[in-house]
Amino acid sequence: MNTDTIAVEQVVADVQRTQRSKDAEGFLSLFHPDALWTTRNGKVLVGLDAIAGFTRAVLPDADWDGEVTYAVTHVQFLRPDVAAVKVRQVYHGAGGDDEGSPLYVMTREDDGRWLLTVGQNTAVHQE
Repeated sequence: MNTDTIAVEQVVADVQRTQRSKDAEGFLSLFHPDALWTTRNGKVLVGLDAIAGFTRAVLPDADWDGEVTYAVTHVQFLRPDVAAVKVRQVYHGAGGDDEGSPLYVMTREDDGRWLLTVGQNTAVHQE
C-alpha cells in the first residue's frame, strides 16, 4: 500500500473519529474550502461555509444510541492528486444497523494533505 492510499484511508478514519465524538470543528478541518457535499438525505451543500453551517447545527446535537463505523472499500486514483474513495458507513444502533454508501472525491493539496472535495452519501436499503 502506498503512502497516498494510507493518507486517504486516514482521512476516512478521521471522519469516523470526528463523527463518533460529534466534533464539528475536527470534521470541518477535513474539507477543501470549495467542497461539494450531499448528505444522506439529499441535502446539497456547496462550499465550506454551507457545510460548516449544517454541520455545526446538526452534529453536536445528533442523538444516536450506538456508534458509527466507516470502512474504505475501494480507492481509485483518478490522477496522482485526485482519489475516488468508496466507503461503507454503518450506524450500529439498538434497533439494528443502518448502512450508507458514501463516495468521496479527495484532492491532495500542495502541502501533501488530502482533503474531502466532493461527497455523496446514499442510504443502502435492505430488502
